[in-house]
Amino acid sequence: MARSKFPQLLQAGALAGLLFAQPALASDIAGTAKYVVTLSGANIADVNVKLGDNGQHYTLDLDANVAGLGQLVASGTAKVNVSGSSSGNRLGSEKFALQTVARGETFAINIQYARGNVSSFVVEPPIVNNIDRVPIERSQLSGVGDMLSAFVIKGGALDKSICDRKMQIFTGVERFTIGMRFDANDTATSPRTGYQGPVVLCSIRYIPISGHFTTSEMTNYLANSDHILIWYAPMRATGYFIPYRVLLTTSVGDLSMVLTSLGD
Repeated sequence: MARSKFPQLLQAGALAGLLFAQPALASDIAGTAKYVVTLSGANIADVNVKLGDNGQHYTLDLDANVAGLGQLVASGTAKVNVSGSSSGNRLGSEKFALQTVARGETFAINIQYARGNVSSFVVEPPIVNNIDRVPIERSQLSGVGDMLSAFVIKGGALDKSICDRKMQIFTGVERFTIGMRFDANDTATSPRTGYQGPVVLCSIRYIPISGHFTTSEMTNYLANSDHILIWYAPMRATGYFIPYRVLLTTSVGDLSMVLTSLGD
């Protein structure tokens, strides 16, 4: 059951996932971003992300309510709490906690990071290992971060440098790499979204490393996909960039996450 339920949700969450420049950063920054997630045009989830940064430490809190969509997506809730060091333009993961509830079952992950390395992690209930699962090696848990902070960009400018990054991510279940490259400068114009103005479009490449199942259709699809896109926008004057839109083409239609509002 864990094989079919959570690794795929983590992947989608990591891609859809979620998130946050302008002039010099000030201390005591706070902001809220709200998103709607759709699959084939049908609303399947509402996502709220709160950012806090006091100049030395940052926090990210995500709450999602999943409405579900037949047999494709189970209804439920998800909560993510992240904290870490905020030095200059660099975010360093220190704690990551995730809890999902679906079909009356609870799944939880807690990870501790120290200077970019995983110091401990607990998954409840544990993911069952079998011959199809690629084992996670200790050496793969160095120089990594969490899957939420990976999509938060602090400082810099709204230009193609936004896309010049490679993120090494450990979710507690899987270790993978996300590579980004610049695609185009664009403009968000829809009045139904939470931002209108210039955005930067990046393409994403998902590279599985370990923890995944070699027989997983989702893993193999994402690894071979050349149509995973993310548009970045400034999170007002906070000094952060967040995703304005995320788009993933799947065999059952487009999975899309769009920013609906920005607040303090």
